[in-house]
Order: sequence, then C-alpha cells, then structure tokens
Amino acid sequence: MRLHESITRKLEAGLALEHLEVLNESHGHNVPAGSETHFRVIAVSPEFEGMTRVARHRRINALLAEELAGGVHALAIEAVTPAQWAESGGPQLDAPPCRGGMKNDPRG
Repeated sequence: MRLHESITRKLEAGLALEHLEVLNESHGHNVPAGSETHFRVIAVSPEFEGMTRVARHRRINALLAEELAGGVHALAIEAVTPAQWAESGGPQLDAPPCRGGMKNDPRG
C-alpha cells in the first residue's frame, strides 16, 4: 500500500473527521520522481475541541507512528475544529520551499 493511502486510511479510522486532505508535496523537494516523503495533512474534527495545537499534532503523530518511523521525512499538519475551519475559510499552511537537501550540503 502506498504511503498516501496508508495515511488517509489511518486518519479516517482514527478520527471523526468532517474534512480530510492528505497532500503529497514530495514533488516540490529534492527527491526522486514518484516519491512519498513529504506530506501535508489538513484534518477537521470536532475531536480537536478543547485540545491544544500540540495535543492535536500528537494525536495525529500517534496515528501515523509507523509511517513517520519509515519513509515519511516531513509532515505538515493543520488540525482544526469545524468552527476554526469555517472561520479561517480553508487551509492556511504553506510548505516552505525546499532548500535542496543533501544536494546542497557542503559536507557532501
């Protein structure tokens, strides 16, 4: 199973979601074509009500522990309540541009 599918299934099974987007952003980084290393998750759930931002991220990280221990190099998370989602008008996270990874590391 591809990482994108695994992440989607685990979040859908582990959270009561009103909205979920799992975006593979690997194409914008210094990785081979078709890679699944950099993801953004946008999760809207009433379960996040009363939780801090850190607690929300921990909840998602716990659900995706296997993926994070394996091939996922970066995971950007936007975890909000339905009210916060409606108030914000949608996704607010912009992934930073890739700095080239090991290709630009002077240590070679």
